[in-house]
Amino acid sequence: MAKRFLRSSRQSTSFKFREASFELLSDFLINLNKRNKDKLNGLSKCSGDFKDKKLIEYIFLITEELRLDPLVGYHAAELVERFMIKHLEDLFTTPTPQGAAANQPGNYEDLVFEKLREKFPLVVFSCVQLASKLSLHNNIIDNNTAVHFLHSMGHSVSKQTLLESELMVLKQLEFRLNVPNPLTYVEILLEVLGHNESSVPVESLHHLCLHVLQFTCLQKTAIYDSLLMATTQCLSPSREQREKFVTVTEDCMLLGVGVIAVATYILNISQWEQVVEELSHITGISRTSISDFAHVTLMHITRTSSSVTST
Repeated sequence: MAKRFLRSSRQSTSFKFREASFELLSDFLINLNKRNKDKLNGLSKCSGDFKDKKLIEYIFLITEELRLDPLVGYHAAELVERFMIKHLEDLFTTPTPQGAAANQPGNYEDLVFEKLREKFPLVVFSCVQLASKLSLHNNIIDNNTAVHFLHSMGHSVSKQTLLESELMVLKQLEFRLNVPNPLTYVEILLEVLGHNESSVPVESLHHLCLHVLQFTCLQKTAIYDSLLMATTQCLSPSREQREKFVTVTEDCMLLGVGVIAVATYILNISQWEQVVEELSHITGISRTSISDFAHVTLMHITRTSSSVTST
């Protein structure tokens, strides 16, 4: 399935390079860096749990089928995770209704998850629909299209149900939908890179970065497991090491520079050291960290390509 995505990923229309002023780029970068640090400082124990390969794949398939900009898929994935974490935290910190445990068979938590499982596909679609409405360069999914699409997927819903689901997501997220996503980091970093190093072909890199980022998100668990083992020099990292490593797996700035480094290696290896050096200068992330991320990701790309070729 990863091979299909690598072939079918469409060009993002959400970003034009070499048009932003240095002052604007500086503000963007400072803001992204702050938001990234704030996110890492406030991580939930469930952070990353709702970026499972099958879920991300499902979101990408929806955006592909509806011909949406790739940015919408990444934004929707962030909304889904934020909604699920907040929703579950609220459910399990709210006192259990008196008699609920006695009147219903099974564990209360099991009942909560069963109820959530039933409406989860609609929650995911609502996040995609909301993300499409926030994109200035994208077709908005109207309710007629939404109902028709969900029916084709085997989910019979009315426009009213769709509106209620959207409102539920909005309220749970306190109407705070404008959150950075991995593609935003990649595009801003590319713009800054192109401004600082005019010889770097950021337009060509951007097209390749879309494929690399999509692959990385779909293979996130495998890639970061390999990175953890490389970092700790341990084939079986402890639970404590894995818990501490969450700040790495959720670091969008590291992901952004890593994706660009991988794309550069594939596109023009002769510029590899120049680009890695500049990315390190821009973000403060060490060259070693960028190189380690790129090496592990390239290893998984090679393995996947070899596996597909052999079959």
